[in-house]
Amino acid sequence: QVQLVESGGGLVQPGGSLRLSCTASGSIFTINTMGWYRQAPGLQRELVAFATSGGNTKYADSVKGRFTISRDNAKNTVYLQMNSLEPEGTAVYYCDAIILTYGMTYWGKGTLVTVSS
Repeated sequence: QVQLVESGGGLVQPGGSLRLSCTASGSIFTINTMGWYRQAPGLQRELVAFATSGGNTKYADSVKGRFTISRDNAKNTVYLQMNSLEPEGTAVYYCDAIILTYGMTYWGKGTLVTVSS
């Protein structure tokens, strides 16, 4: 069993920054991809960014240049540095991890980010 726990959400003013963290624990061999998704009220969950174990990254167009994803593979942790936050960034942010050994995708419970003045 694999568990993901996110942290770092909260209330921030427009233009501000937050750093999210997500740590995986349990029976883990190799986490192939770790990423962040978000779901705003009334909308579908959407990809924000992901990072592979080899260091490749991908971002949604809406966050390019403002958000940075990084991983600490030794700690099974992924981070999301979010700068220049906009009110449209208000959402629950979810972490996911793909472990090909198990053929599974695991999800955290989410952390709420509210961008408001």
